[in-house]
Amino acid sequence: MTEESDFNRLTGLWSRDFILGLSAYFFLFLSVSLFFLLPLFLKQFQSSGSRVGLIMGIHSLTAIAVRPFFGRLIDRQGGKKISLLGITILIVSVPLFHLVKEADALPILLRALTGIGWGISMTATITMCTDLAPVQSMARSIGIVGVAGLIANAVGPSLGEEIIRRAGFTGLFNCSLIFLLISFFLVNLTRELPKEDRGPEGSSPLTGLSGSASVAVLLIIGSMPVIHGSVRGAMIYFMPLLVKALNLGRVGPFFVVFSAAAILSRFRLGGLADRFGSKKVVLFSALVIGLNLFLIWQVRSMAGLWLTGFIGGFGQGLIFPALSTYLIDFMGRENKGLAISLYNSLFDVGMGLGSVFYGWVSELAGLSAMYLVAGILLLSFTIIFKIKAPDLRRPGLT
Repeated sequence: MTEESDFNRLTGLWSRDFILGLSAYFFLFLSVSLFFLLPLFLKQFQSSGSRVGLIMGIHSLTAIAVRPFFGRLIDRQGGKKISLLGITILIVSVPLFHLVKEADALPILLRALTGIGWGISMTATITMCTDLAPVQSMARSIGIVGVAGLIANAVGPSLGEEIIRRAGFTGLFNCSLIFLLISFFLVNLTRELPKEDRGPEGSSPLTGLSGSASVAVLLIIGSMPVIHGSVRGAMIYFMPLLVKALNLGRVGPFFVVFSAAAILSRFRLGGLADRFGSKKVVLFSALVIGLNLFLIWQVRSMAGLWLTGFIGGFGQGLIFPALSTYLIDFMGRENKGLAISLYNSLFDVGMGLGSVFYGWVSELAGLSAMYLVAGILLLSFTIIFKIKAPDLRRPGLT
């Protein structure tokens, strides 16, 4: 790979329309991330923990449910139209939070609606951005869109706290609406790509499989986002408890290092799957994450904690674009919207199931041993994936 070809990949990626789509995704994610603080709003109504959990969790459930259906619709209608539809649902729903006076059926309904809008708009906007990128830079484009989400995810809660301090929850809901309107405007400015211009279609490995072989391969491939999501959930949900149990101080620096490493790896190495094939990068990044889970099992110092944060973020930054691209290559580019929606839904299912499963493991074996179990499971599924999942080469990959 020459320096000239690297330069051509980058300049071809950063087109006007891709930047517009990327910015739209950032403001969309920023708007939704403000609602991470919604439990503070619900607390003033003397809500029980279970009621707050229901109100917050219904958002993810509806997002998971609608993604596969609208993923197919994205492939038929294009990402731009469906993105505008999803953002419109959010624009209609968010102002209605001003009417919430208690933690009753209304916030549950509104969170369900925002979950539908988020599930639709997130998938469609990612697909639209990859449509606007060169086909040989698909993994890089997915990784960069993921970076926009990471930054919004980091900025949103802090920004939300400042908004609440200055303008209360009324200001929070209004700012969320403003960010949605900006996102809608930016999506509307992007080019509407006809179906034939969204990238080459090609035969998918799915067409060469039949019967039990097809089901087995699908289950193996589908298990990887689930396992990846469960491991990510273990990192997010249980790391604060581990740090407290080991008396290692504050957990914040771990997540800062983790996010910085993920952003760095996506910017600098997000195109590895475009160069060498997505399966190879999935295997490499899963190996890095698995070995890092073994390191967490043994961590006893703050320096060790930060090291695991960097290694874990590095691996997570690589696996997201690589595994997403693998699913797209496997299902065929003409099914890209469906592939992206399935990846995100399976990942979220893994996050949910993982929090329950690893919570149970932590009670039986302890927090440190829980990460050992997570590493063993991840590497076991990765070995099966290596043996059984097909090697893929995408049209246009050089």
